[in-house]
Amino acid sequence: MKHKLDFIDQQIISLLQENARMSLKDIASRIYLSSPAVSARMEKLEREGYITGFHASVNREMMGYAVKAFVTLAVDARLKEEFLEHICSCRNVIECSCITGDYAMLLEVAYPDTEALERFVGKLQKYGKTKTQIVFSTVVEHREVAPELEMIKVGSRESIAAVTKAG
Repeated sequence: MKHKLDFIDQQIISLLQENARMSLKDIASRIYLSSPAVSARMEKLEREGYITGFHASVNREMMGYAVKAFVTLAVDARLKEEFLEHICSCRNVIECSCITGDYAMLLEVAYPDTEALERFVGKLQKYGKTKTQIVFSTVVEHREVAPELEMIKVGSRESIAAVTKAG
Protein backbone atom coordinates (compact mmCIF):
# COMPACT_ATOMS: atom_id res chain seq x y z
CA MET A 1 0.00 0.00 0.00
CA LYS A 2 1.31 3.44 -0.92
CA HIS A 3 1.91 5.83 1.92
CA LYS A 4 0.89 9.48 1.80
CA LEU A 5 3.84 11.67 0.88
CA ASP A 6 5.09 13.75 3.75
CA PHE A 7 6.92 17.03 3.38
CA ILE A 8 10.36 15.36 3.41
CA ASP A 9 9.36 12.94 0.62
CA GLN A 10 8.05 15.90 -1.39
CA GLN A 11 11.37 17.70 -0.89
CA ILE A 12 13.34 14.66 -2.07
CA ILE A 13 11.18 14.30 -5.17
CA SER A 14 11.47 18.01 -5.95
CA LEU A 15 15.26 17.97 -5.60
CA LEU A 16 15.58 14.89 -7.81
CA GLN A 17 13.34 16.44 -10.46
CA GLU A 18 15.57 19.48 -10.43
CA ASN A 19 18.71 17.33 -10.73
CA ALA A 20 18.39 13.53 -10.94
CA ARG A 21 22.16 13.21 -10.50
CA MET A 22 22.19 14.96 -7.13
CA SER A 23 24.14 12.85 -4.66
CA LEU A 24 22.59 11.38 -1.53
CA LYS A 25 24.97 13.53 0.50
CA ASP A 26 23.79 16.72 -1.23
CA ILE A 27 20.12 15.80 -0.82
CA ALA A 28 20.70 14.92 2.83
CA SER A 29 22.41 18.24 3.53
CA ARG A 30 19.61 20.20 1.82
CA ILE A 31 16.83 18.55 3.86
CA TYR A 32 18.75 17.97 7.11
CA LEU A 33 18.66 14.16 7.13
CA SER A 34 21.42 11.57 7.08
CA SER A 35 22.42 9.98 3.77
CA PRO A 36 21.16 6.53 4.89
CA ALA A 37 17.78 8.05 5.82
CA VAL A 38 17.52 9.73 2.40
CA SER A 39 18.53 6.47 0.69
CA ALA A 40 15.85 4.52 2.57
CA ARG A 41 13.21 7.10 1.66
CA MET A 42 14.26 7.09 -2.00
CA GLU A 43 14.11 3.29 -2.13
CA LYS A 44 10.62 3.38 -0.63
CA LEU A 45 9.51 6.07 -3.11
CA GLU A 46 10.79 3.90 -5.98
CA ARG A 47 9.28 0.69 -4.60
CA GLU A 48 5.87 2.37 -4.20
CA GLY A 49 5.99 3.87 -7.69
CA TYR A 50 6.31 7.56 -6.83
CA ILE A 51 9.71 7.64 -8.53
CA THR A 52 9.54 5.75 -11.81
CA GLY A 53 13.03 6.40 -13.14
CA PHE A 54 15.93 8.77 -13.53
CA HIS A 55 16.27 10.39 -16.93
CA ALA A 56 18.58 12.61 -18.90
CA SER A 57 16.95 15.62 -20.53
CA VAL A 58 18.37 16.09 -24.00
CA ASN A 59 18.19 18.91 -26.48
CA ARG A 60 16.09 17.38 -29.26
CA GLU A 61 17.29 19.93 -31.82
CA MET A 62 20.93 19.08 -31.13
CA MET A 63 19.97 15.42 -31.53
CA GLY A 64 18.72 16.20 -35.05
CA TYR A 65 14.98 16.60 -34.37
CA ALA A 66 14.23 20.16 -35.48
CA VAL A 67 10.46 19.69 -35.91
CA LYS A 68 8.17 19.11 -32.96
CA ALA A 69 4.46 18.62 -33.60
CA PHE A 70 1.21 17.56 -32.00
CA VAL A 71 -0.93 15.19 -34.02
CA THR A 72 -4.50 14.38 -33.08
CA LEU A 73 -6.09 11.23 -34.44
CA ALA A 74 -9.75 10.23 -34.58
CA VAL A 75 -8.86 6.55 -34.49
CA ASP A 76 -11.34 4.07 -35.94
CA ALA A 77 -12.48 1.95 -32.96
CA ARG A 78 -12.00 -1.24 -35.01
CA LEU A 79 -8.34 -0.34 -35.54
CA LYS A 80 -7.49 0.89 -32.04
CA GLU A 81 -5.55 -2.20 -30.91
CA GLU A 82 -3.56 -2.27 -34.16
CA PHE A 83 -2.89 1.47 -33.81
CA LEU A 84 -1.69 1.14 -30.21
CA GLU A 85 0.69 -1.67 -31.16
CA HIS A 86 2.02 0.39 -34.07
CA ILE A 87 2.41 3.63 -32.13
CA CYS A 88 4.36 1.96 -29.31
CA SER A 89 7.01 0.98 -31.86
CA CYS A 90 7.42 4.53 -33.24
CA ARG A 91 10.56 6.01 -31.66
CA ASN A 92 9.68 9.53 -32.81
CA VAL A 93 6.53 9.52 -30.69
CA ILE A 94 7.43 11.32 -27.47
CA GLU A 95 4.02 10.80 -25.89
CA CYS A 96 0.67 9.33 -26.86
CA SER A 97 -2.43 10.12 -24.80
CA CYS A 98 -6.10 9.15 -25.05
CA ILE A 99 -8.13 12.36 -24.96
CA THR A 100 -11.72 13.57 -24.98
CA GLY A 101 -13.33 15.48 -27.81
CA ASP A 102 -13.51 14.95 -31.55
CA TYR A 103 -10.16 13.15 -31.63
CA ALA A 104 -9.32 10.10 -29.52
CA MET A 105 -5.52 10.31 -29.47
CA LEU A 106 -3.00 13.12 -28.97
CA LEU A 107 0.55 12.45 -30.10
CA GLU A 108 3.61 14.55 -29.39
CA VAL A 109 6.25 13.78 -32.01
CA ALA A 110 9.71 14.96 -33.06
CA TYR A 111 11.19 14.62 -36.55
CA PRO A 112 14.28 15.92 -38.35
CA ASP A 113 12.19 17.77 -40.95
CA THR A 114 8.65 18.35 -42.19
CA GLU A 115 9.04 15.74 -44.93
CA ALA A 116 9.63 13.00 -42.34
CA LEU A 117 6.70 14.30 -40.29
CA GLU A 118 4.50 14.24 -43.39
CA ARG A 119 5.42 10.59 -44.09
CA PHE A 120 4.56 9.68 -40.49
CA VAL A 121 1.19 11.46 -40.63
CA GLY A 122 0.47 9.79 -43.97
CA LYS A 123 0.96 6.37 -42.38
CA LEU A 124 -1.36 7.34 -39.50
CA GLN A 125 -4.20 8.14 -41.92
CA LYS A 126 -5.03 4.45 -42.26
CA TYR A 127 -6.17 4.52 -38.61
CA GLY A 128 -8.44 7.55 -38.98
CA LYS A 129 -8.63 11.31 -39.51
CA THR A 130 -5.60 13.34 -38.37
CA LYS A 131 -4.93 16.97 -37.55
CA THR A 132 -1.33 18.17 -37.21
CA GLN A 133 0.01 21.27 -35.48
CA ILE A 134 3.70 22.12 -35.84
CA VAL A 135 5.30 23.87 -32.86
CA PHE A 136 6.99 27.21 -33.58
CA SER A 137 8.37 27.63 -30.07
CA THR A 138 7.82 26.31 -26.57
CA VAL A 139 7.14 28.82 -23.82
CA VAL A 140 7.05 26.33 -20.93
CA GLU A 141 9.14 23.17 -21.22
CA HIS A 142 8.04 19.88 -19.70
CA ARG A 143 7.97 20.10 -15.93
CA GLU A 144 7.14 17.71 -13.16
CA VAL A 145 4.21 17.68 -10.75
CA ALA A 146 5.93 17.97 -7.37
CA PRO A 147 5.02 20.93 -5.18
CA GLU A 148 7.04 24.06 -5.63
CA LEU A 149 9.65 24.31 -2.92
CA GLU A 150 11.52 27.46 -2.07
CA MET A 151 14.59 28.09 0.05
CA ILE A 152 13.86 30.58 2.83
CA LYS A 153 16.02 31.98 5.62
CA VAL A 154 15.06 30.82 9.09
CA GLY A 155 17.30 32.52 11.58
CA SER A 156 20.85 31.85 10.44
CA ARG A 157 19.97 28.61 8.57
CA GLU A 158 18.42 28.10 5.17
CA SER A 159 15.38 25.87 5.21
CA ILE A 160 13.07 24.46 2.57
CA ALA A 161 9.44 25.45 2.77
CA ALA A 162 6.49 24.62 0.57
CA VAL A 163 5.17 27.58 -1.32
CA THR A 164 1.77 27.54 -2.96
CA LYS A 165 1.48 29.90 -5.88
CA ALA A 166 -1.68 30.66 -7.81
CA GLY A 167 -1.45 29.94 -11.55
